[in-house]
Amino acid sequence: MTDQVPLHFVTLLGSLREKSLNAAVAKALPALTPEGVTISPLGSVGAFPLYNADVQDQRFPEPVLLMAEQIRSADGVIIVTPEYNYSVPGVLKNAIDWLSRVTPQPLAGKPVAIQTASPGAIGGARAQYHLRQSLVFLDAMVLNKPEAMIGQAAQKIDAEAQELNDAATREFLGRQLVALAALARKMKA
Repeated sequence: MTDQVPLHFVTLLGSLREKSLNAAVAKALPALTPEGVTISPLGSVGAFPLYNADVQDQRFPEPVLLMAEQIRSADGVIIVTPEYNYSVPGVLKNAIDWLSRVTPQPLAGKPVAIQTASPGAIGGARAQYHLRQSLVFLDAMVLNKPEAMIGQAAQKIDAEAQELNDAATREFLGRQLVALAALARKMKA
């Protein structure tokens, strides 16, 4: 039993594919947590309509308000996303655009870790850097190290079975979760 304050993190998945590499990573995270930490998934970013200020002026969509409240209530957020065309997938950017308009801002001051998986060699690095730019504007407290970019992910992840089967990758992601827990506890102190 740990004498540390218990923490709860949520995962925000930037992919809509049911059997994506990144969905498999997100599903593996609860088993990799350090003692005293739990993780649960947020709803799908696919439930958000395209951002439109006219819609916002009428009423925020319920999926946006629900996700904002879940993020606000969590001790930290783990964003797991693919890289599309050297950047962030449109559905994830759309979700961030919606969440950025909710007050109080759910990501402000929130510890955030970013994880990307890609069949390519650099593992989604460009998506991470673009995502960091948006998160800086929202005052999220993005974990700097260790960065988690899973290159050649198709050799480490069984997307069909939704299993992360590479021991070294599982160990590395576990270390990132330990670092996120340390950041979250430091911010709570």
